[in-house]
This record gives sequence, structure tokens and C-alpha cells, in this order.
Amino acid sequence: MSVSPFRGLEALLESAGGSGATVSVWWSDLLGVRFARAATVPHDAASTMKLPLVVAAMRRAARGELQLSAPVHVHNEFRSVADGSTYSLDPAKDQDPGTWGALGGTRTVLQLADHALAQSGNLAANLLLDVVGLPEVSRVLQTVGCSPATAIARGIDDATAREAGITNTVTAADLGLIMAAIGRRDTALGGPMVCAPVEAMLARQVHRNMIPAGLPGSVPSANKTGWVPGVAHDVCLVRPVYRPPFVLSVCTTTGLDDAAGAALVASVAREVWRVFTT
Repeated sequence: MSVSPFRGLEALLESAGGSGATVSVWWSDLLGVRFARAATVPHDAASTMKLPLVVAAMRRAARGELQLSAPVHVHNEFRSVADGSTYSLDPAKDQDPGTWGALGGTRTVLQLADHALAQSGNLAANLLLDVVGLPEVSRVLQTVGCSPATAIARGIDDATAREAGITNTVTAADLGLIMAAIGRRDTALGGPMVCAPVEAMLARQVHRNMIPAGLPGSVPSANKTGWVPGVAHDVCLVRPVYRPPFVLSVCTTTGLDDAAGAALVASVAREVWRVFTT
């Protein structure tokens, strides 16, 4: 009897999925799924919502609707999608001092996009969302075939909307579909004009403690993380030099602290790499 190459991965996921915990994995070679487990279960999107947001911005720019060099006023007052009330972000909860340093000044659309992905900047993301619009983000999700379980319906830290039940949710499968389309330079997303610069921004990602931490350091990768207390996600496009590229998407809702959550995602990536190279 042959032994499944995924036995070790399955065992790892079983041990990680304690009471009330959900660990979702989607692994694809850009054209077809190699492994999926709980991949259609919705999770709080956290900062992974910035991936379709930046794709949406680049699509609008490719269509001539936005100028990437256009200046955007950097402010910290936003309107809730629930009732139009104002809210602000806490700079202590952001990982992007560069955008906060421009408060009262300007940053270009391209700078905001880059900081939203590479730095996972919350202020940059909300400013960009105001420029791009939620409907355009939704069109990105529809274009790549995301399920209704994935929805980007509000800005970051819009507490009034959250309390009204307006949420940002993703599945591991849908995040994987977005990243695979980027990796293929999908013409429906705008082809290389959109996908190549998005991948370049993701490759400059400073948060590398999840999927990239489980891969050999020499392997090129481009990833987007997302985390809030008890939640740790990462979706990563991996381009090994002498092997075909692949996408790995891991979403975890476990109640673990940030370090333990990141370590869990890295351990999944490590096991996937072992299977990939066996």
C-alpha cells in the first residue's frame, strides 16, 4: 500500500486544529490545486484585504482611471461605511511609519500601494481604499472567481461597521486564487501591466515570519500576511529557480498569540516544501 505524500502535512494540521481552532490550507501550482484542507472556511481577513485592494488600484491605473503619480493627501479621518461617522487609526497599531510621517502632506497612489503591501500599512491602505473604492475591490474578487465567503466591505478599524456586522472575510482558497492569477499574469486582471508590479511589491514584503520562514532562504517568494489577535494568515507566491512556481495560502484562527500563530504557519510551509521537493 502506497503512503500518501501528505501524511505528515495532514498530521500537522490535525494536531494544530484544537477545540474551536481552524487551520485552512490551499496549495496550487498556479493551474490546479495540489492540496486543500478547510480551504473554503471564512476567516477574518485582517491585512490580507490589502492584496485585492492594491490589485484594484493597479487595474484602475492600467485603464487610465488613476495616475500612479497622483498625490493623495495623508490624513487620519475616515468615514464609516455603516453610518458615515468618522473614525481614526491608531499609529501604534500600524507597521508603516513612512506613511504616518507624511501626515498632513502627500503620498502618491503608487507609494500608498507599495506601503500597503510591503509594509502592511493600515493608514496607507485606508487612504488607497478611499481613492480606489470598495466596488472596484469587489470586481477583483469576482474576476478571479472568489466565493461569496470572501468579501471586502469596509476599511481597516471601522469599528462602527464591524459592530453592525459589516466584515472583511477571506478563505485560504480565495486568497490563493488571487495570488495564482497574479503569478500567471492573468489577462483578466490586466496582464503583466498589473500583475508584475504587484508581485514586485509583495517581494519587498518586510513581514517574512510566516510562509517565507518555512522555506529555504534562497527561494524567491512574494507574500502578503495578515494578523490580528488569535488570527494569522499568509498567502505566498513561490518561484523556485529550478522548479515550477506554486502558491501556498494558509489561514489560521486559533487563539494563539502572534509569535505562535506565525510559527504555525511557518511549520505548514516547511512541510509543504518537504513534500514539494520529495
